[in-house]
Amino acid sequence: MLADKRYCYPLTITDFASRYLLSCEALLTTKEHYAFTVFERVFKDFGLPKRIRTDNGVPFASPNSLFGLSKLSLWWLRLGIEIERIKPGHPEQNGRHERMHLTLKKEATKPAAKNLLQQQDKFDRFTDIYNRERPHQAIGMRFPAELYSKSLRPYQGIGELEYPFHDRTITVTNCGRICIGKRKINLSTVSLARMSVSKRSATRSGWSAL
Repeated sequence: MLADKRYCYPLTITDFASRYLLSCEALLTTKEHYAFTVFERVFKDFGLPKRIRTDNGVPFASPNSLFGLSKLSLWWLRLGIEIERIKPGHPEQNGRHERMHLTLKKEATKPAAKNLLQQQDKFDRFTDIYNRERPHQAIGMRFPAELYSKSLRPYQGIGELEYPFHDRTITVTNCGRICIGKRKINLSTVSLARMSVSKRSATRSGWSAL
């Protein structure tokens, strides 16, 4: 909680190998819209990772959707990023990231800033020190900036979905339902905007973040 009585939710992204802190963004909510903006900026600056490891909370997962996919994680899949989820209640499976959080809380949130902008300033200063001035025992007392290199996969956004000619394109409604004749099938509000259905039968078809 900030001094102005509002809560700050830091969205943090690190490189697994080098411990480089890619982003520490002060947000007032965990809603996906704001996470999209942060991740898109990071992808543009650093390229796309091969995979992202997260916990099972919002906005990385959705308990009421197919395979627990949220709109954010579905976007990652469409960008060609693999998703690794830790087991619920096992933060040690993302231990490197959790260890960074411990240092972040100690040095940048106690005491918390007066408002969101001032808290972001504290996060920015912490990020610079963490990456370039703080030696890490786990990487031979070197700085993360000494080891980190950008991804060779540039971010180019995603194009329109294309389906084979033998498939039929069906729109998923805002309530997460598809209609085939008189049949109404509930999927998820996180599903793709469209899906392909065979004419023969209907079918279902190295970062850390917290």
